[in-house]
Amino acid sequence: MAERIAIEHLLSRGRPADFPVAFREGQVLTFADFEARAAGWRAAYERHGGHRFALSFEDTFEFAAALLGAWHAGRCVYLPSEIQPTTREKLRGEVDGFAGQIPSSTPLLKFQEGARAEWTPLSPEAQALVVYTSGSSGEPAAIPKHLGQLTREVATLADLFDDRLGPSPCRVLATVSHQHIYGLLFRVLWPLTSGRPFLARSLPYPEDIVAELSHGPAALIASPAHLKRLPDTLDWAGVRGNLRSVFSSGGPLSTDALHACRGLLGQAPVEVYGSSETGGIAWRQRTQDEALSWRTMPGVEVRLTEDALAVRSPHLPDGNWFQTEDRARLLPEGFELLGRMDRLLKLEEKRVSLSAMERALLESDLVREARVVPLSEGNRSVLGVVAVLGPTGRHLHADSGKPFLNRALRKHLSSQFEPSVLPRRFRYLEAMPVNSQGKSTEAALVALFDSRRPPLRVLEHTADRAVLSIETPASLPYFKGHFPEKAILPGVAQIEWALHLGRELFTLPPEFLRMEAVKFQQLIVPETLLTLELTWTQAKGSLQFKFTSEAGTHGSGRILLGEVRG
Repeated sequence: MAERIAIEHLLSRGRPADFPVAFREGQVLTFADFEARAAGWRAAYERHGGHRFALSFEDTFEFAAALLGAWHAGRCVYLPSEIQPTTREKLRGEVDGFAGQIPSSTPLLKFQEGARAEWTPLSPEAQALVVYTSGSSGEPAAIPKHLGQLTREVATLADLFDDRLGPSPCRVLATVSHQHIYGLLFRVLWPLTSGRPFLARSLPYPEDIVAELSHGPAALIASPAHLKRLPDTLDWAGVRGNLRSVFSSGGPLSTDALHACRGLLGQAPVEVYGSSETGGIAWRQRTQDEALSWRTMPGVEVRLTEDALAVRSPHLPDGNWFQTEDRARLLPEGFELLGRMDRLLKLEEKRVSLSAMERALLESDLVREARVVPLSEGNRSVLGVVAVLGPTGRHLHADSGKPFLNRALRKHLSSQFEPSVLPRRFRYLEAMPVNSQGKSTEAALVALFDSRRPPLRVLEHTADRAVLSIETPASLPYFKGHFPEKAILPGVAQIEWALHLGRELFTLPPEFLRMEAVKFQQLIVPETLLTLELTWTQAKGSLQFKFTSEAGTHGSGRILLGEVRG
């Protein structure tokens, strides 16, 4: 097994020049390569000036080099989980520069070719990082981290889990982004310090995981959102002997996902509980006992404050207690999580707990997952439900329709909530929309109730194909003014629906490249019942769409997508 070297000393102490650090498209990237890239990035920061820099890279090796280069230049790195225009605009007021693959005209640091550096140990007291909460129920908050917090947590991970990965070589594969604290720790900093080479790209598709596992021993860093979508049509049995360990964090792992992992991967994931604010708190591996309690990590203390878990930890910036929003029950061997503390909202002059309403929905036999969100409707607020249906709910939806299912859920809730606060709007999905961190943000859930989104049902859904039934009521805003003499659905609406629904149903690359073979053959008028067929071809980055009805084909074409490039 390779020597363990703390992040503070990684470059100053070093490793052999030919020591493997990462893999990219079959090429081994060595420690000499890593040191050269870190030196070039360090020179770029020093030439630019300023102290705070936002990093956004697709390639994990380049990201790691830019990160270490920044720290050795005495800079603090800001780590946005996404780099959309609104986020970039906010960051401009907080940072002195940007580095990486960032779209549009944002000025970027220029890597300095041929730069050399003398490395000295880093200070654990240095303000090294600013990460952001997922914003699951509000605006993401910035969280500063000192280098010592990160190195202590990485040391904890190594103490707990190094032996599970066995002797080197054991590559580290990941479905999660290094732009989030979980991915940063598990797929970048821990491998660097423990001498485990990592794959430079993410693996968003199960087919990619199987392909990489065929190359030899590896550990998989994943999220519940990925683990619950493992198809049983792939040859997991042929590669699971190479899978040393699976890790899951970022949210609760469902019982269905746990059973899928046991059956397909041959093992239960190591689940890690924590947050951007606290770092890692506890872990468990439910090999047999599905109700297994959480075990605190070394040095972590927990207590209850009004049923909510409080934490004191070396992963926090000081020795104070941090109050979480998670309800828990302490047990002799650890603790049990009981869900989030109630999210309270005042509606119709009455206080209603959105968390309690979600728990009540899950108590029915109709839904498997549920989120309740506040919506604006005219001058008042109403509640909306986003749900993934269970078998009973799917049958009811198919046999009796959405209005009947809506009424059934409202009736179920009426035993616990007053009529004036019951949900008025419902959306039923095949899976909750998640971001790169595996989180369902409130903004993404609220967007599902946009008036431009048509009523729809998913009739078929596989990894690369989906068939949907779409209604086109006259109330859709697309019909207004287009055209005055005859209301029709514009072609741009069809393309928008295809792309947005494609992103909900498949894991698509972020960047829109172009459209091909787009044809609009027949007009779509109000009250037309459409069938939309979507086909995703990963190898070509192609999302093919086709709108049909009893009258024939209305529109078709291909949307080409790719990764964001600098």
